[in-house]
Amino acid sequence: MDGGKKGSVEVDVPPAKNTGGGSNTCSNTSPRKWIWDVLEFAMEDTNRVAFSLKVGFACLLVSLLILIRHPYEVFGTNIVWALITVAIMFEYTVGATFNRGFNRALGSLFAGIFAVMFMQIAASSGSILAPYIIAFSIFLVGAITSFMKLWPSLVPYEYGFRVILFTYCLIVANGYNRVGDPMRTSVVRLYSVAMGGAVTVLVNVLIFPIWAGEQLHKELIEHFNLVADSLQECVKKYLNDDGTERPEFLKTVMDDFDDEPAYRKCRATLTSSSTLDSLANSAKWEPPHGRFRHFFHPWAEYVSVGAVLRHCSYEVMAMHGCLHSEIQAPYSLRCAFRADILDTATRAAELLRSLSEDIYNMKRRPHPTLLNHVHNSAERLQRAIDLHSYLLTSSQLSLDREEGEGDNDDDDDDGHRIGVVAINVGAFKETTVTKQHRRLRSWPSVEAAELEDGAIDLMQRRAFVRSTAALSLATFTSLLVEFVARLDHLVEAVDKLGRLAKFKHEIVT
Repeated sequence: MDGGKKGSVEVDVPPAKNTGGGSNTCSNTSPRKWIWDVLEFAMEDTNRVAFSLKVGFACLLVSLLILIRHPYEVFGTNIVWALITVAIMFEYTVGATFNRGFNRALGSLFAGIFAVMFMQIAASSGSILAPYIIAFSIFLVGAITSFMKLWPSLVPYEYGFRVILFTYCLIVANGYNRVGDPMRTSVVRLYSVAMGGAVTVLVNVLIFPIWAGEQLHKELIEHFNLVADSLQECVKKYLNDDGTERPEFLKTVMDDFDDEPAYRKCRATLTSSSTLDSLANSAKWEPPHGRFRHFFHPWAEYVSVGAVLRHCSYEVMAMHGCLHSEIQAPYSLRCAFRADILDTATRAAELLRSLSEDIYNMKRRPHPTLLNHVHNSAERLQRAIDLHSYLLTSSQLSLDREEGEGDNDDDDDDGHRIGVVAINVGAFKETTVTKQHRRLRSWPSVEAAELEDGAIDLMQRRAFVRSTAALSLATFTSLLVEFVARLDHLVEAVDKLGRLAKFKHEIVT
C-alpha cells in the first residue's frame, strides 16, 4: 500500500483455489507422476515385481485352507498361523527364506516343547502354585531368549529366539485360560506353521527364484567396475581442472556432489559391507543352483574380496577429496605430470576390469602382464616426482631455468617437463594463478601468519602459498601410488576366491 506506515510490510496472499477436494495438489505429486515413478522403480529390477507376485500367490494358496470347510474343521482358528507364517517367512531371496524358515520352524518346535513341559509341571503342582509357575516360566523363557539372541555367535538366529518367546507366551496363555488342550494346541499350531512354511519354500524356489548367491556374485562384479570408473573419472577431472570454474571452498563442503558420478560410485562401494554380508549369510542356506553347482561354495570369500576392494576405494575417496581441497596445485604443474598420472590410472582401471571379468566368467587367469604394467607405470610416476621434486618446492624455478641456465641439456625429459611448466605458466598466468591466489587468500590465516614484530612480507607469504599448493600434487600422486600398491592384495584375494570356488583355470599366453 502506498499509504501504509513506514516500516510496514505488505504480504500478498494469493486466493485459495477450490479444487473440489479441499486441498491443493502439487504437480510433482500428481497421480500420473506417481504412477510413472512406480513403473520406473519396477523396470529398474524386474525381480521386484516377481517377488511381489510370488508373495501374493503364496498367500492365495494358504488362504484356500481357511476358506475350504474341511481343513478349517480340522485345524480351527489355528490355521491362521499358516497365513501368518507366509507373511513373515517369505523373503526376497531363496537363501533368506530358508534362513527365516529354519528359525521359525526351530523356534516353534522349542516353544511347543517348553510349553508342554511347563504346563505339565504347573498342572501337577496344584491350583495354588500353578499361576506362579506359569508366571515364572514366562519370565524365565523371556529372559533366556533375550540374552541368547545377543550372544555374538547366535545373532544370525535372533529371529528364532523371538519366535520361541511369542509362541510360548501364546500357547501358555491359551492353556492356562482353559482354551482347549495345550498339547493339541501346540501340535496343531506346529502343523499350521509347517504348511505355511512348505508353501513359502515351494513358491519361492519353483517360481522365478531369486538366488542370493547370484545377487552376491553380481554385486561384487558391479563394485569392481564402480571403483574402476570412479578412479578414471577422478583422475581426469583432477587433470582437466584449470581452476576457472572452481567455486569457493566453503561452498563445496557438502555430503553429496550431484555433478560428480565418481563420488557416488565410490561411496556406493564404501557402504557395501552390510549388503555383501547379508547376501553371503543368505547364500549359505541355498542348495546348489545355476553356475554354483557344488556344496559349500565359499560365499565368505566374496565378502573378503569386497573388503579388500573397499580398502582400495578408500584411496579413491581420498583422491576425490583432493579435488575439493582448499590448497590446489597449479594447473601448469599438473600438465607436467599428466601423461604419467593418466597412464597409471588407466592401467589400474584396466586391471580392475580384468579381475571383474574373471569373476563374471568364473575363470582363473594369472595377471602378471597387467600387474607388471601397472607397477611400471606407478614406478615411472614415482621416479618422475622424485627427479623433478624441485618443481614441487618452487613454482618460479621453471621460469628461472627457461631464462638463464642452459647447461643441463643432457636430460631431455627434464627439459621437456620444464618447458611444459614454463609454457603453461605463461598461458594461465592471468587466469588460473589469479583465481588460485583468490581462493587461497584465506590460507594460511592472517592470525597464523602474524609475528610479534608485524606481518610477514607479502612476497614471502605468496611464495609460501605457491610452494605449499604445489606440494598438493605430491599428495594426489602418492594416493594413486598407494592405490596401485593395494592392487596386489586384491589380485591375491581374487585368486584365492577362484581356487576355493573351483573356477575354471585358464592359462594366458
